[in-house]
Amino acid sequence: MIVHWLAQKGYEVICVIIDVGQQEEVNFKEKALATGASTAYVEDLREEFIRDYIWPTLRPGAVYEHTYLLGTSMARPVLGKRQAELALQLGADGLSHGCTGKGNDQVRFELAYKAIAPNLQIIAPWREWDIDSREDAIAYAEKHNVPIEQSKKNIYSRDRNIWHLSHEGGELEDPANAPSEAMWQWTVSPEKAPDKAEEVEIGFEAGTPISVNGARLGPIDLLNSLNDIAARHGVGRTDLVENRLVGMKSRGAYETPGGTLLVTAHRELERLTVDRETAHLQQTLAVRYAELVYNGVWFSTQRQALDGFFNVSQQRVTGSVGLKLWKGTLNVTSRKSPFSLYRADLASFTMGRYNPKDAEGFINLFALPVTVRPKAKAEGSNS
Repeated sequence: MIVHWLAQKGYEVICVIIDVGQQEEVNFKEKALATGASTAYVEDLREEFIRDYIWPTLRPGAVYEHTYLLGTSMARPVLGKRQAELALQLGADGLSHGCTGKGNDQVRFELAYKAIAPNLQIIAPWREWDIDSREDAIAYAEKHNVPIEQSKKNIYSRDRNIWHLSHEGGELEDPANAPSEAMWQWTVSPEKAPDKAEEVEIGFEAGTPISVNGARLGPIDLLNSLNDIAARHGVGRTDLVENRLVGMKSRGAYETPGGTLLVTAHRELERLTVDRETAHLQQTLAVRYAELVYNGVWFSTQRQALDGFFNVSQQRVTGSVGLKLWKGTLNVTSRKSPFSLYRADLASFTMGRYNPKDAEGFINLFALPVTVRPKAKAEGSNS
């Protein structure tokens, strides 16, 4: 629809269709040419997306507002970057996207454009045309014979990549409504998941996933494998109200099957291998990292600097974590690492190498601030 509108305005439209794991069977190039594009480029950037965007976000444990696993947010920089690079390569005059004027994605795309091709004009049709709703957009598409997936009965706005599938619109616009089961498209309903639990072991090297059940896999195969396992057990569904960058609250439902396994396993391996002070600092910085990714500030000095910290803090996050999946639930069954900081002789109830007498002096020193205050108050009242 965007292509048709731009072509009607007199622009020569060059489309770039980037595969980040949408798993759609539509012939995008054919569709682009049929709706008014002069040419179209199709590129597979799934491995780059995982390696350079998903894994760097996984290593900090970056989760927006404690829940959202940043599936759409991580994909926009790789899409915008390649689009801008191709525009410069082809000598194009401008860049365009199909994001609405209400959402976060317009910011994410345009910040990527400005980082890579700051001198190119940006054309955002949703901020210029008189289409005011999804119903208007559907009517426009029907009038001009532009094929789209949405209809007035299936009005959800969806975004899919190899990490997640998001849903917005329809009954979700009222937070009081539960999502309909028909809305979910990737994960099996927990009630219909297999009665028998399944266990999976995920291996990591310096914070990066490298294996599933002992088999070393490349990024695409590894994530696809975990997606299949989690989806068939109904693991990875999230329904949340979030704070958009543009200032409003929005409600969305997300399916992130393999990502849910990876975030859980990575967090558990960190508990075993990262010392307390570094772990607590990581928690603070992970919140900021998630905000930067969510807000579209991927190509920033601040995010790159945080990468430097996490590259060091993740050096010992090597090992494996076992997970058990059953009817939408996920439990940790094992944690193993050659760099484990857990010591049974210190943690067990048997004193062993631990001298309990050392605790008395430590407690006295640690308690000084809370001890001095009441003593000072008592002395002041007696004077």
